[in-house]
Formats: sequence, structure tokens, C-alpha cells
Amino acid sequence: MTEATQTIERGIQLTPAAFKHIKMLQEQQGKKLCLRVGVRQGGCSGMSYMMDFEEPEKISNSDELFDYDGFQIVCDPKSLLYLYGLVLDYSNAMIGGGFEFTNPNAAQTCGCGKSFGV
Repeated sequence: MTEATQTIERGIQLTPAAFKHIKMLQEQQGKKLCLRVGVRQGGCSGMSYMMDFEEPEKISNSDELFDYDGFQIVCDPKSLLYLYGLVLDYSNAMIGGGFEFTNPNAAQTCGCGKSFGV
């Protein structure tokens, strides 16, 4: 079992399925990138999740880094207030598949699972 699949106390958790899928997507990019996770205003419930690959040079000194076997997840401090304890999972189900966010800070979540309210 690698460190990425162990349950380790981190501000943002990855399930083994999410880690595997993110690593596959990263390899398709053809270069070493980190995953930026954050929130922005909008969505059905007031705030929506955002995820995107980012060049390591663009990481700010104020960003929080979470390491998974050399792969890094980056989150800005303001977003981390809403995301601390988030579990990111992935399902390849034909209906309802994709990334799934389990956020202990969300008071409400919309039906699509991509936005939340606090």
C-alpha cells in the first residue's frame, strides 16, 4: 500500500480511485503538474468546487500543499476554510460517474454534487 492510498490526516483527502484517475489525467498532460482544488462563488447552492492542473511554478507561498507520493494537491488559504476535511472520490459509473466531493463543511449540497452552501 502506497502513502497515497493510506488514510493520513490531510486537509484534502483522496480515495485510491480518485488518486488513480488524477494520475492518469496528469500523465495525459505530458508534464509534471499539480492539482489545484478550490471554491468560487456560484453554482446552485452558493459556492462551486473547482479543480484544474497547474504548473508547479504558479504555486504561491500562501498556498497549502498536500503530498501524495510526489503528486501535490494545492489549495489557497481562503478555499481551504471551506474545504478542510474534503474527501475527493472518483466513480466510473455510466450514470452519475465522475469526481465526487464529500465536504464536512457543507450545510447543503445541490443535486449535481458540484456546488454547496455553508
